[in-house]
Formats: sequence, structure tokens, C-alpha cells
Amino acid sequence: MVEELAKSLGGALVQTHTSWVIILKDIVYKVKKPVNFGFLDYSTLEKRKENCDKEVVLNRRLCPWVYIGVVPISEVGGKWRIEDDRNVVEYAVKMRRIPDKRLLLNRLGETTAEDMVKVARVVAEFHLSADRVDEFGKPEVMKFNTDENFMQTEKYIGTTIMKEDYEFIKDRTDRFYETYEELFYKRIKEGRIRDGHGDIRLEHVAFLEEGVCIFDCIEFNDRFRYGDVLNDMCFLSMELDFFGREDLRGVYEEEYLKRTKDPEFSIFLPFFKCYRAYVRGKVTSFLLDDPHVPEEEKEKAKEKARKLFKLARRYAQEIKLT
Repeated sequence: MVEELAKSLGGALVQTHTSWVIILKDIVYKVKKPVNFGFLDYSTLEKRKENCDKEVVLNRRLCPWVYIGVVPISEVGGKWRIEDDRNVVEYAVKMRRIPDKRLLLNRLGETTAEDMVKVARVVAEFHLSADRVDEFGKPEVMKFNTDENFMQTEKYIGTTIMKEDYEFIKDRTDRFYETYEELFYKRIKEGRIRDGHGDIRLEHVAFLEEGVCIFDCIEFNDRFRYGDVLNDMCFLSMELDFFGREDLRGVYEEEYLKRTKDPEFSIFLPFFKCYRAYVRGKVTSFLLDDPHVPEEEKEKAKEKARKLFKLARRYAQEIKLT
């Protein structure tokens, strides 16, 4: 039905493991698939509608110009019709299409320090005004995530991560909790645990005529969006390092610190960057176990995962332990 709908609209259809995306000249419709992965549940029409609504509300915080709203899809005469409420069978998020050339990922070569200052200001102001979610700042909450990472990547030792690096990163991470337990609670008390974006990556930052747009935040699981503001902002730092733009990363971090005046910035930043690089290394390693991924793609994934884990090791070395 979705394929037929895309064809009737004259659009291209792109699929992810969670959505169908119909791309037109100026508009994009995103339809959620009826799937349940545990951490994400779109299994009923009611849940899909709820998550469509949530996606629009949350993303308008950082990208108000792109998210138009939620529209119904009806089945009429055996065919799906978009923005028709006669016999609703699905819902879609309606968005303005962002040109590929506007994405930070596709313009790294021409992005200036001034551009990154603008991005940092947007992220900083967002974090300063976002809702507090104090309970998600407890060290045991973060440790649950890092413990899970180490458990899930043990099988890749010798394939995408060296045993020495695995043990080094794990040791530095565990010692960080012991060394700075009091600072975790200080950050909670000072309101540095917020409802953030959850996925501030190069491909989710766009430079539009209206301003900097940061889109596609995590709506399907609050736990992945809630946390320390530095953990939210530094995903972009890590990706800039990964793509060799340490100069832009430096500008971004400097301006963010200038705006937020975060007293633990230098202590927590390498810890969270290590976490972000490690997660990406883990997720990329997962592709090696997917029977649907061609061998050529698996080789590329293996090299990328190795590079990400080496980056995590570099950040782990920067963690200050007393």
C-alpha cells in the first residue's frame, strides 16, 4: 500500500527498519511501521499516532520550520490516500523537505567557524531551557548503559575492538563513576539533566534560511533522550572528530561552554565522548551479524567500527582520574 501511495504521489520511497519515508519535491511524509523492538513500540495504530504527535511536538523545539504536522491516511476504494480522513488506517508526519546540500554532513568542507558558533548557541540555549529530568542523572543510570555496552561488545574483541582497548576503556569508565560520584549528584542538583534531543549528529543538523535546524530527535523512548546535557551536545563533537574536523569541533565546544558556563565541562566531556564513540562502534559492529547485509558492506562496517573504537580509546585516555 505504501509503495502504491508513493507512486501515486510521484515520490520516491525510502525505508528504514522503523519507517517508510515518501520523498516529494518539497514535502516528506514519514509513516511508522507496525513494529515492536522492545525499546520502540509502533505495534498499534494508536501507538503510531501517539508517536507521530510526539515527534512533531518534540522536534519543533529545535526545528519549528520543518515539522508541519500529523496527517491521516485513509483507505478509499482499495487505495491509500494521504491527508484524507474518510477511513483512517494510518498516520504520517508531514515535513518540509530539507535539501541534502543543507545538511552539515554534506557541507563539512565549506562549513565555517561562524557556522559552528551558531550551532553551539542553538544547542546551548535549548539545553538551558529544556525540561529537567533529574532522576536520569544518577550514576547508576549511566552505568547501566555503559555496562550494557561492554557486555554487548565482548563478542567483537579481536574483530572490531582490540582486547587491550576494550579493557582500557572499561577500566577508565568504571573508575570514572568511583572518582566523580559526588559530581554526578551535584549536576543533578544544579539542573544539568534535561530532556534533550538524543541524536545530535551531523546528518541531523541543517543550515536553513530561517536559521540552524536540528531535527529527527528521539521520540520513541524517553530514556534515550533524557540525560546530562553534555552527553547530548557531545555526540556532534565526536562525529566532527571522526570526520577529521577537529577545528570545527573546537569552535563548537568553546562556544557551548561560553554560553552554559558548565563548571564540570572539562571533566565530563571526554567521558561522554568516549561513551558516544563506543555506542557507535557497537551499533556498527552489529551489522556484522545481520544476514541481510552484503559481505562488501560488512567489511566497510568492520573498518568503521574499528575507527570508532579507536576514537573511544583516545577519549578514554583524556579522562581525568584522581
